[in-house]
Amino acid sequence: MFFKKNTHSGSGVNTQTAVKSLKNKEVVRENMVTSKIVIPGIGIGPIKDKIEVSLQIDESKAQQGMTLFGQKCSACHKIEEKYVGPALKGVTKRRQPEWILNMIMNPVEMTQKDEVAKELLAEHLTQMTYQNVDIKEAYAILEYFRLEDSR
Repeated sequence: MFFKKNTHSGSGVNTQTAVKSLKNKEVVRENMVTSKIVIPGIGIGPIKDKIEVSLQIDESKAQQGMTLFGQKCSACHKIEEKYVGPALKGVTKRRQPEWILNMIMNPVEMTQKDEVAKELLAEHLTQMTYQNVDIKEAYAILEYFRLEDSR
């Protein structure tokens, strides 16, 4: 176990965060949000196979994703902090792109059948609602997350 000092923007508060890396890759209390570092499978939904994601971030698509995030996701999610749902900073480092896309497009079934999504529901106590996001929109939101995670 080791301790990492975090400064939370805007709060001016320094906190010590205990981070335990176990055989199952569990990490506890990262940025004041309990989060498991898991690289799960693809999840449950329209994405059935592994996809290739370019190393290069498509900034135009990320811009579209930022707009979509503002319209469809920001009522419950923030990038940097837990809100109604979990903070999304680092999501592309914790989850496979297929899993993220399936969670965006198929949240209800994911929280019923996918173990990681079930744990998120248990932790945050709020069901992510279906937002009628199609595959192109989901990819744009994924690019926005990738851009945020690259900063």
